[in-house]
Amino acid sequence: MERIAITPRSDWRRRAEGLGFAFHTIDGKPYWDETAAYLFTAAEIDEIEDATAELERCCMAAVEKVVRENLFAPFGMSEAAAALARASWQRGERNLYGRFDLRVAPGQPPKLYEYNADTPTALFEASVVQWEWLQTLFADDDQFNSIHEKLIDAWPRLGLGPVVHFTCVRDHDEDRGTTDYLRDTATQAGIEAPFLFVDEIGWNGRGFVDGEGRPIAALFKLYPWEWLMAEDFSRHIGPSGVRMIEPAWKMILSNKAILALLWHMFPDHPNLLPAYLEPGKIAGPAVAKPLLGREGEDVRVVTGAEAGRPGSYGAEGFVYQAAAPLPDFGGHYPVVGSWVVASQPAGIGIREDDQPITTNTSRFVPHLFR
Repeated sequence: MERIAITPRSDWRRRAEGLGFAFHTIDGKPYWDETAAYLFTAAEIDEIEDATAELERCCMAAVEKVVRENLFAPFGMSEAAAALARASWQRGERNLYGRFDLRVAPGQPPKLYEYNADTPTALFEASVVQWEWLQTLFADDDQFNSIHEKLIDAWPRLGLGPVVHFTCVRDHDEDRGTTDYLRDTATQAGIEAPFLFVDEIGWNGRGFVDGEGRPIAALFKLYPWEWLMAEDFSRHIGPSGVRMIEPAWKMILSNKAILALLWHMFPDHPNLLPAYLEPGKIAGPAVAKPLLGREGEDVRVVTGAEAGRPGSYGAEGFVYQAAAPLPDFGGHYPVVGSWVVASQPAGIGIREDDQPITTNTSRFVPHLFR
């Protein structure tokens, strides 16, 4: 694995916009960054793919344990949330996608930082944008990227019916772009995919409906489950029978308490970092992460029995994970987002920052392998 300098294409903005990539620039700075790329060997890609499959297997075993042994309390889930998660797992509701954030360093096994299992973004750029970049600049090389094809293949196998509504919040370009991309993959799979914003979802006393009064039998929501459960109408989700993507059992995996359970179930696993719900159990520095935090906010290094401090996130508690700094490539710190589609490894996307904690302004840098 190495970071190589690349001369950006002179028309990269036009190309990005031609693909429908409207959020290539954030706050006046490029979010899509093709001044560099990460170059892997085929063996390194195989190792990432194998680690991703293994982590997904471990996560499914962890969900089964939570449901079977009623271990919802450490996740801070309400009785209503636990009931929805339990029922969706027991019904065998299928999942569409997720992203493992991995520490990948030369000569070392990939290590799991966290699992973005409910509302992962950076999908369109990982699937479509970096593939187009590869084809125009490195057509003789390859890329770990079958995300698009796997998404199209997955939709009909989810058992959602011929119509799936799609929703996200207003005024958020990245969320809307990700949602529209997934709508496109569903349409290519032969599914009708109407869109509406979250605030446009109605209730007719029997079920959820769209603005035209059409029943919403299946809903893709780029809207976190914990936010949804805080809404008054969440009490209607179970009785309505609506199918959700992601299914309610993903609330277990999107909660960082899962990191502590994974370490408990699979101690010393080569792809896991030590993690506990109590501070002070890790010898040396640990990273305190809010159970329901996002985009690196309120993540900080602690030592000894020092506890996390709630900020915008953290009211539900923290998990304490052994510190494992991102590798430093000349002042650039990459985290590898490894995608699963229908629980199968599908490709990677890399976010990079000039400091060791990845945030919502971190750049997306393409990759290739030979």
